[in-house]
Amino acid sequence: MTSAPTPSVFPPSPAEEWHAILKATLLQVPALPEDLFKRMRKARLTFGDRVHCPFLRPFFLSPEDEERVRTVAETIADLGERITSAALDDNHLFAQLHLREEEERLARIPAGFGRACTASRLDAFLLPDSLKFAEYNGESPAGAGYAETLAEIFRELPVMDKFAQRYEVHSYPLSAKLLDALVMSYLDWGGSSKKPQIAIVDWKDVPTVSEFEILQKRFERMGIPTLIADPRELEWDGKSLTTQGKKIDLVYRRVLINDIVAKPAECSALVKAYAANVVCVTNNFRCKIPHVKAFFAVLTGEQNGALFSQGERELIRKHIPWTRVVADVKTAHYGQPIELLAFIRKERENMVLKPSDEYGGSGVTLGWETSEAAWDAAIQLALSPKNGVWIAQERIPIRREIFPYMAQTGKVDYRDMLVDFAPYLFRGKLCGFLTRLSATGLANVTSGGGQVPAFRVSPRSSAANESGRITA
Repeated sequence: MTSAPTPSVFPPSPAEEWHAILKATLLQVPALPEDLFKRMRKARLTFGDRVHCPFLRPFFLSPEDEERVRTVAETIADLGERITSAALDDNHLFAQLHLREEEERLARIPAGFGRACTASRLDAFLLPDSLKFAEYNGESPAGAGYAETLAEIFRELPVMDKFAQRYEVHSYPLSAKLLDALVMSYLDWGGSSKKPQIAIVDWKDVPTVSEFEILQKRFERMGIPTLIADPRELEWDGKSLTTQGKKIDLVYRRVLINDIVAKPAECSALVKAYAANVVCVTNNFRCKIPHVKAFFAVLTGEQNGALFSQGERELIRKHIPWTRVVADVKTAHYGQPIELLAFIRKERENMVLKPSDEYGGSGVTLGWETSEAAWDAAIQLALSPKNGVWIAQERIPIRREIFPYMAQTGKVDYRDMLVDFAPYLFRGKLCGFLTRLSATGLANVTSGGGQVPAFRVSPRSSAANESGRITA
């Protein structure tokens, strides 16, 4: 626990201004935390029994921050598409991604035209003098509906009214951008309906089903008919894919390829319709190629340098952590030859081990939080064929900030939190952010982290300070 931060001697930052306004507001409206909890539960912003956001401040970024992130994130997304296309034509390159046999079969099914990743997300740490990306989620990442709804709730807080008198505040219309990307991919695929029937497809018992309901309402409000369907509810008659008595034009696929591989019978209708090319599926199965964490090993591997321009190689070196697939091999570390396993052992304090294809931080081992013996055990685990492919990645700088935390009792204290800043990319264009906070080295909902909305802010001129304005 941390005491309330004291203002700096420099002009106050947006966070410091928010904290000052919050402190005065809580004296006038002591029920604010309880009211915010109620609003989140009503909006179904929950993960199990927990609300998504136990924090009373958004994350703020400047226009300069946004542009810096945009340039790099969009380049990485484009490299993901380039690697996907190149790997499908180059078996040596494809082998570096280490997809399982059935994943490769799915990835090689012709998918028509368009991008592998209609929706994707990069996990990043944004600092004043550094921007590093830890991994690329190329497989229809969750959270856009939650992030947009949470931003709308924060825009209605009394704190925001006063804050917006001092700052221009911009939020991100994620659901509209996502729908536009889905429909554009459908048109690229060859779809002709002006109002394609969408099915959001995932298991009916996943904890993110509340987000599907949020997106369904928003898509339908924008004029596009949308159903939520379990893969087991899909029907394939050899000509079309249907569910609930309706023909599906566009599948917004949220069921993971891991699950499709693990449960082929339950997902057979989806796969058969996809293979017959009678329905547009986004993200398509090729998205697994850039999604696996070994993708960063491809980006940073010296043998692949010819795939990139000099500017791209410089961008990779600056913003992508050095990454290698764990194996008993010789390689290079920024041009210096090394024995990989010996290097990983020696550099434990600066290394992370993680499975190439897991979710929610599963299996991640942080060397600096691990004893030498436990680190050696983790390396052996990573080398075991039965545990799949693992990567070793260099440690990257992280961002920490003080955030007001709401206990269930309604009390507010201040906590030092890690900030994981994850830009959403729809058809390769930056459209908004998922921002997660954690007290530990991992920031995700499944490890107990929390989420806050992100707003782009810039100071108002003194002449404009009398009336606030919030833009979307």
